[in-house]
Amino acid sequence: MVYLLIHHKVEDYGKWKPLFDEHEATRKAAGSQGARLLRNKDDSNDVVAIISWPDRQHAQAFIESPGLHTVMQNAGVLGTPEVLFLEEVEQTPA
Repeated sequence: MVYLLIHHKVEDYGKWKPLFDEHEATRKAAGSQGARLLRNKDDSNDVVAIISWPDRQHAQAFIESPGLHTVMQNAGVLGTPEVLFLEEVEQTPA
């Protein structure tokens, strides 16, 4: 499994979130196995999405899809998102 971390600023979280939700079917069709959303506690327009994928190829294809860039633009993403491909190394007990 690969995790795709996308960190970006948005103009308005309230505008961005419904478009993120509408894009769920597209993510799922591309192989996504679910996502977690996080926001900066001090800036609600500073957003991180962590999306699970079966492998890097699926994650890479998704992040490079022209449709994603259009959705991000329409949702008010500012600047160029930070994108990281992550693999889990270890889980520790609480």
